[in-house]
Amino acid sequence: MDLFSPLWLLIPILPIAVWVGWSDMKSMKIPNRAVMALAGVWVLFGWLVHDWRAFAWGFALLAIVLVIGFLMSSFGMLGAGDAKFAAAMAPFFTGGDTVLVLIVVSICLFGAVVLHRILRAVPAVRAATPDWVSWTHHKFPAGLALAGMVVIYHLAAFWPQG
Repeated sequence: MDLFSPLWLLIPILPIAVWVGWSDMKSMKIPNRAVMALAGVWVLFGWLVHDWRAFAWGFALLAIVLVIGFLMSSFGMLGAGDAKFAAAMAPFFTGGDTVLVLIVVSICLFGAVVLHRILRAVPAVRAATPDWVSWTHHKFPAGLALAGMVVIYHLAAFWPQG
């Protein structure tokens, strides 16, 4: 993957990620159209920035994460939308540095929880978004963290190395 490959993927990923984060915070649901849109980005652009083996591995990762996600969803560990979106995101981590992926996942999970808790405590934010389900729901909108993961991972390709 050359230096500009993450940018080519980030351009179509970013609006979908914003849509997912917003939707999950507002309604505690991730639209199936958003999941299909992200998977479509992989189909349309993944082969342009990866060799054929990495592109194929992307589909394998999608299937593996989908099965694991549905198992986790069936045990109430995460929502079905979260499982589907995580599966659609999985190909974009193909060939990635495992340490970097784990760092991004950790930062995004922690950061999304902190950000959500801060925002729901700000009266002006609550007044501007009174119908958002996530402010009072007993579960956390994991789509916010998942969306951050796929965006920040692709931004990380531009961080200085060394």
